[in-house]
Amino acid sequence: MMKNVTGCVGDEDMDRIISNMPGMENLLRCRDLPSFCRPGTKGNLSIDWVSFQTKQSLLADALILNTFEELDRLVLSQIRLHFPKVYTLGPLHHHLNVRKAETNEANDTPSIRNSFFEEDKSCMAWLDAQAQGSVLYVSFGSSTVVTRQELMEFWHGLVNSKKRFLWVMRPDLVVGRENGDRIPEELEEGTKERGFMVEWAPQEEVLAHKAIGGFLTHSGWNSTLESLVAGVPMICWPYFADQQVNSRFVSDVWKVGLDMKDVCDRDVVEKMVNDIMVHRRDEFLKSAQAMAVLAHQSVSPGGSSHSSMQELIPYIKSVSKENN
Repeated sequence: MMKNVTGCVGDEDMDRIISNMPGMENLLRCRDLPSFCRPGTKGNLSIDWVSFQTKQSLLADALILNTFEELDRLVLSQIRLHFPKVYTLGPLHHHLNVRKAETNEANDTPSIRNSFFEEDKSCMAWLDAQAQGSVLYVSFGSSTVVTRQELMEFWHGLVNSKKRFLWVMRPDLVVGRENGDRIPEELEEGTKERGFMVEWAPQEEVLAHKAIGGFLTHSGWNSTLESLVAGVPMICWPYFADQQVNSRFVSDVWKVGLDMKDVCDRDVVEKMVNDIMVHRRDEFLKSAQAMAVLAHQSVSPGGSSHSSMQELIPYIKSVSKENN
């Protein structure tokens, strides 16, 4: 689906518009392409590996995707030119919750954890004590890492914004971090006054909490969907793989947040936090809540993802019979 799209040459090429990508014409810049299209790729993906996997997928009879029609209609229309059978079942986490709620045995259904680490639920009591929409949730997922300098820029920006924040600070979040690294006193004091830190949080519960007014995220697809379902505006700082594309869609297609890719500056962090939480709050909240309604409708009876699941089950059964 990335026909005739070339990788980025260098920093001077980052703002070049990609004009020939079907379904996304004149939307993506070079800096918005997946990270493996860049020189000096972050992560362990290469464009050769992705190209090979894409060609392998062309052998599939059908695709099952964790998205919903109303979210990705233009892109899905292009995918269907190559795959006649495309089943959109997302947002999967919300779809599961709705299906469980439909059954009389919902309370007996085993809980499915999608967390990589032990959740610290102490943050929920702290959130309960905060005003509605007053807290920025900060989490960079399970694999994104930052340098100490980037950590300091984020931290200064958050404290300087004067907004309350809940920050997931994984033990392995900072590369090259030393136990003796000193945290500036103003950051310690600002965090004691307005912040709360945990090593891992129950993210779905956090995003659904009334106190949450925004989400500073790495733009992983699971986090993006969870934020869309909760109707929470985002500030995006993508790290690698699909996250660069996701963040562009958040800001320029769905208009539910701001894209901060390739920038890590305390003044920018401070400004974007205040834009999301105060100055442009109503604008982003309106768009985010409208998207949340569409996400819920998609997995409800008669919705696009709900109906797609109803079509997928007999398809799998028919294919199974043919192969036996």
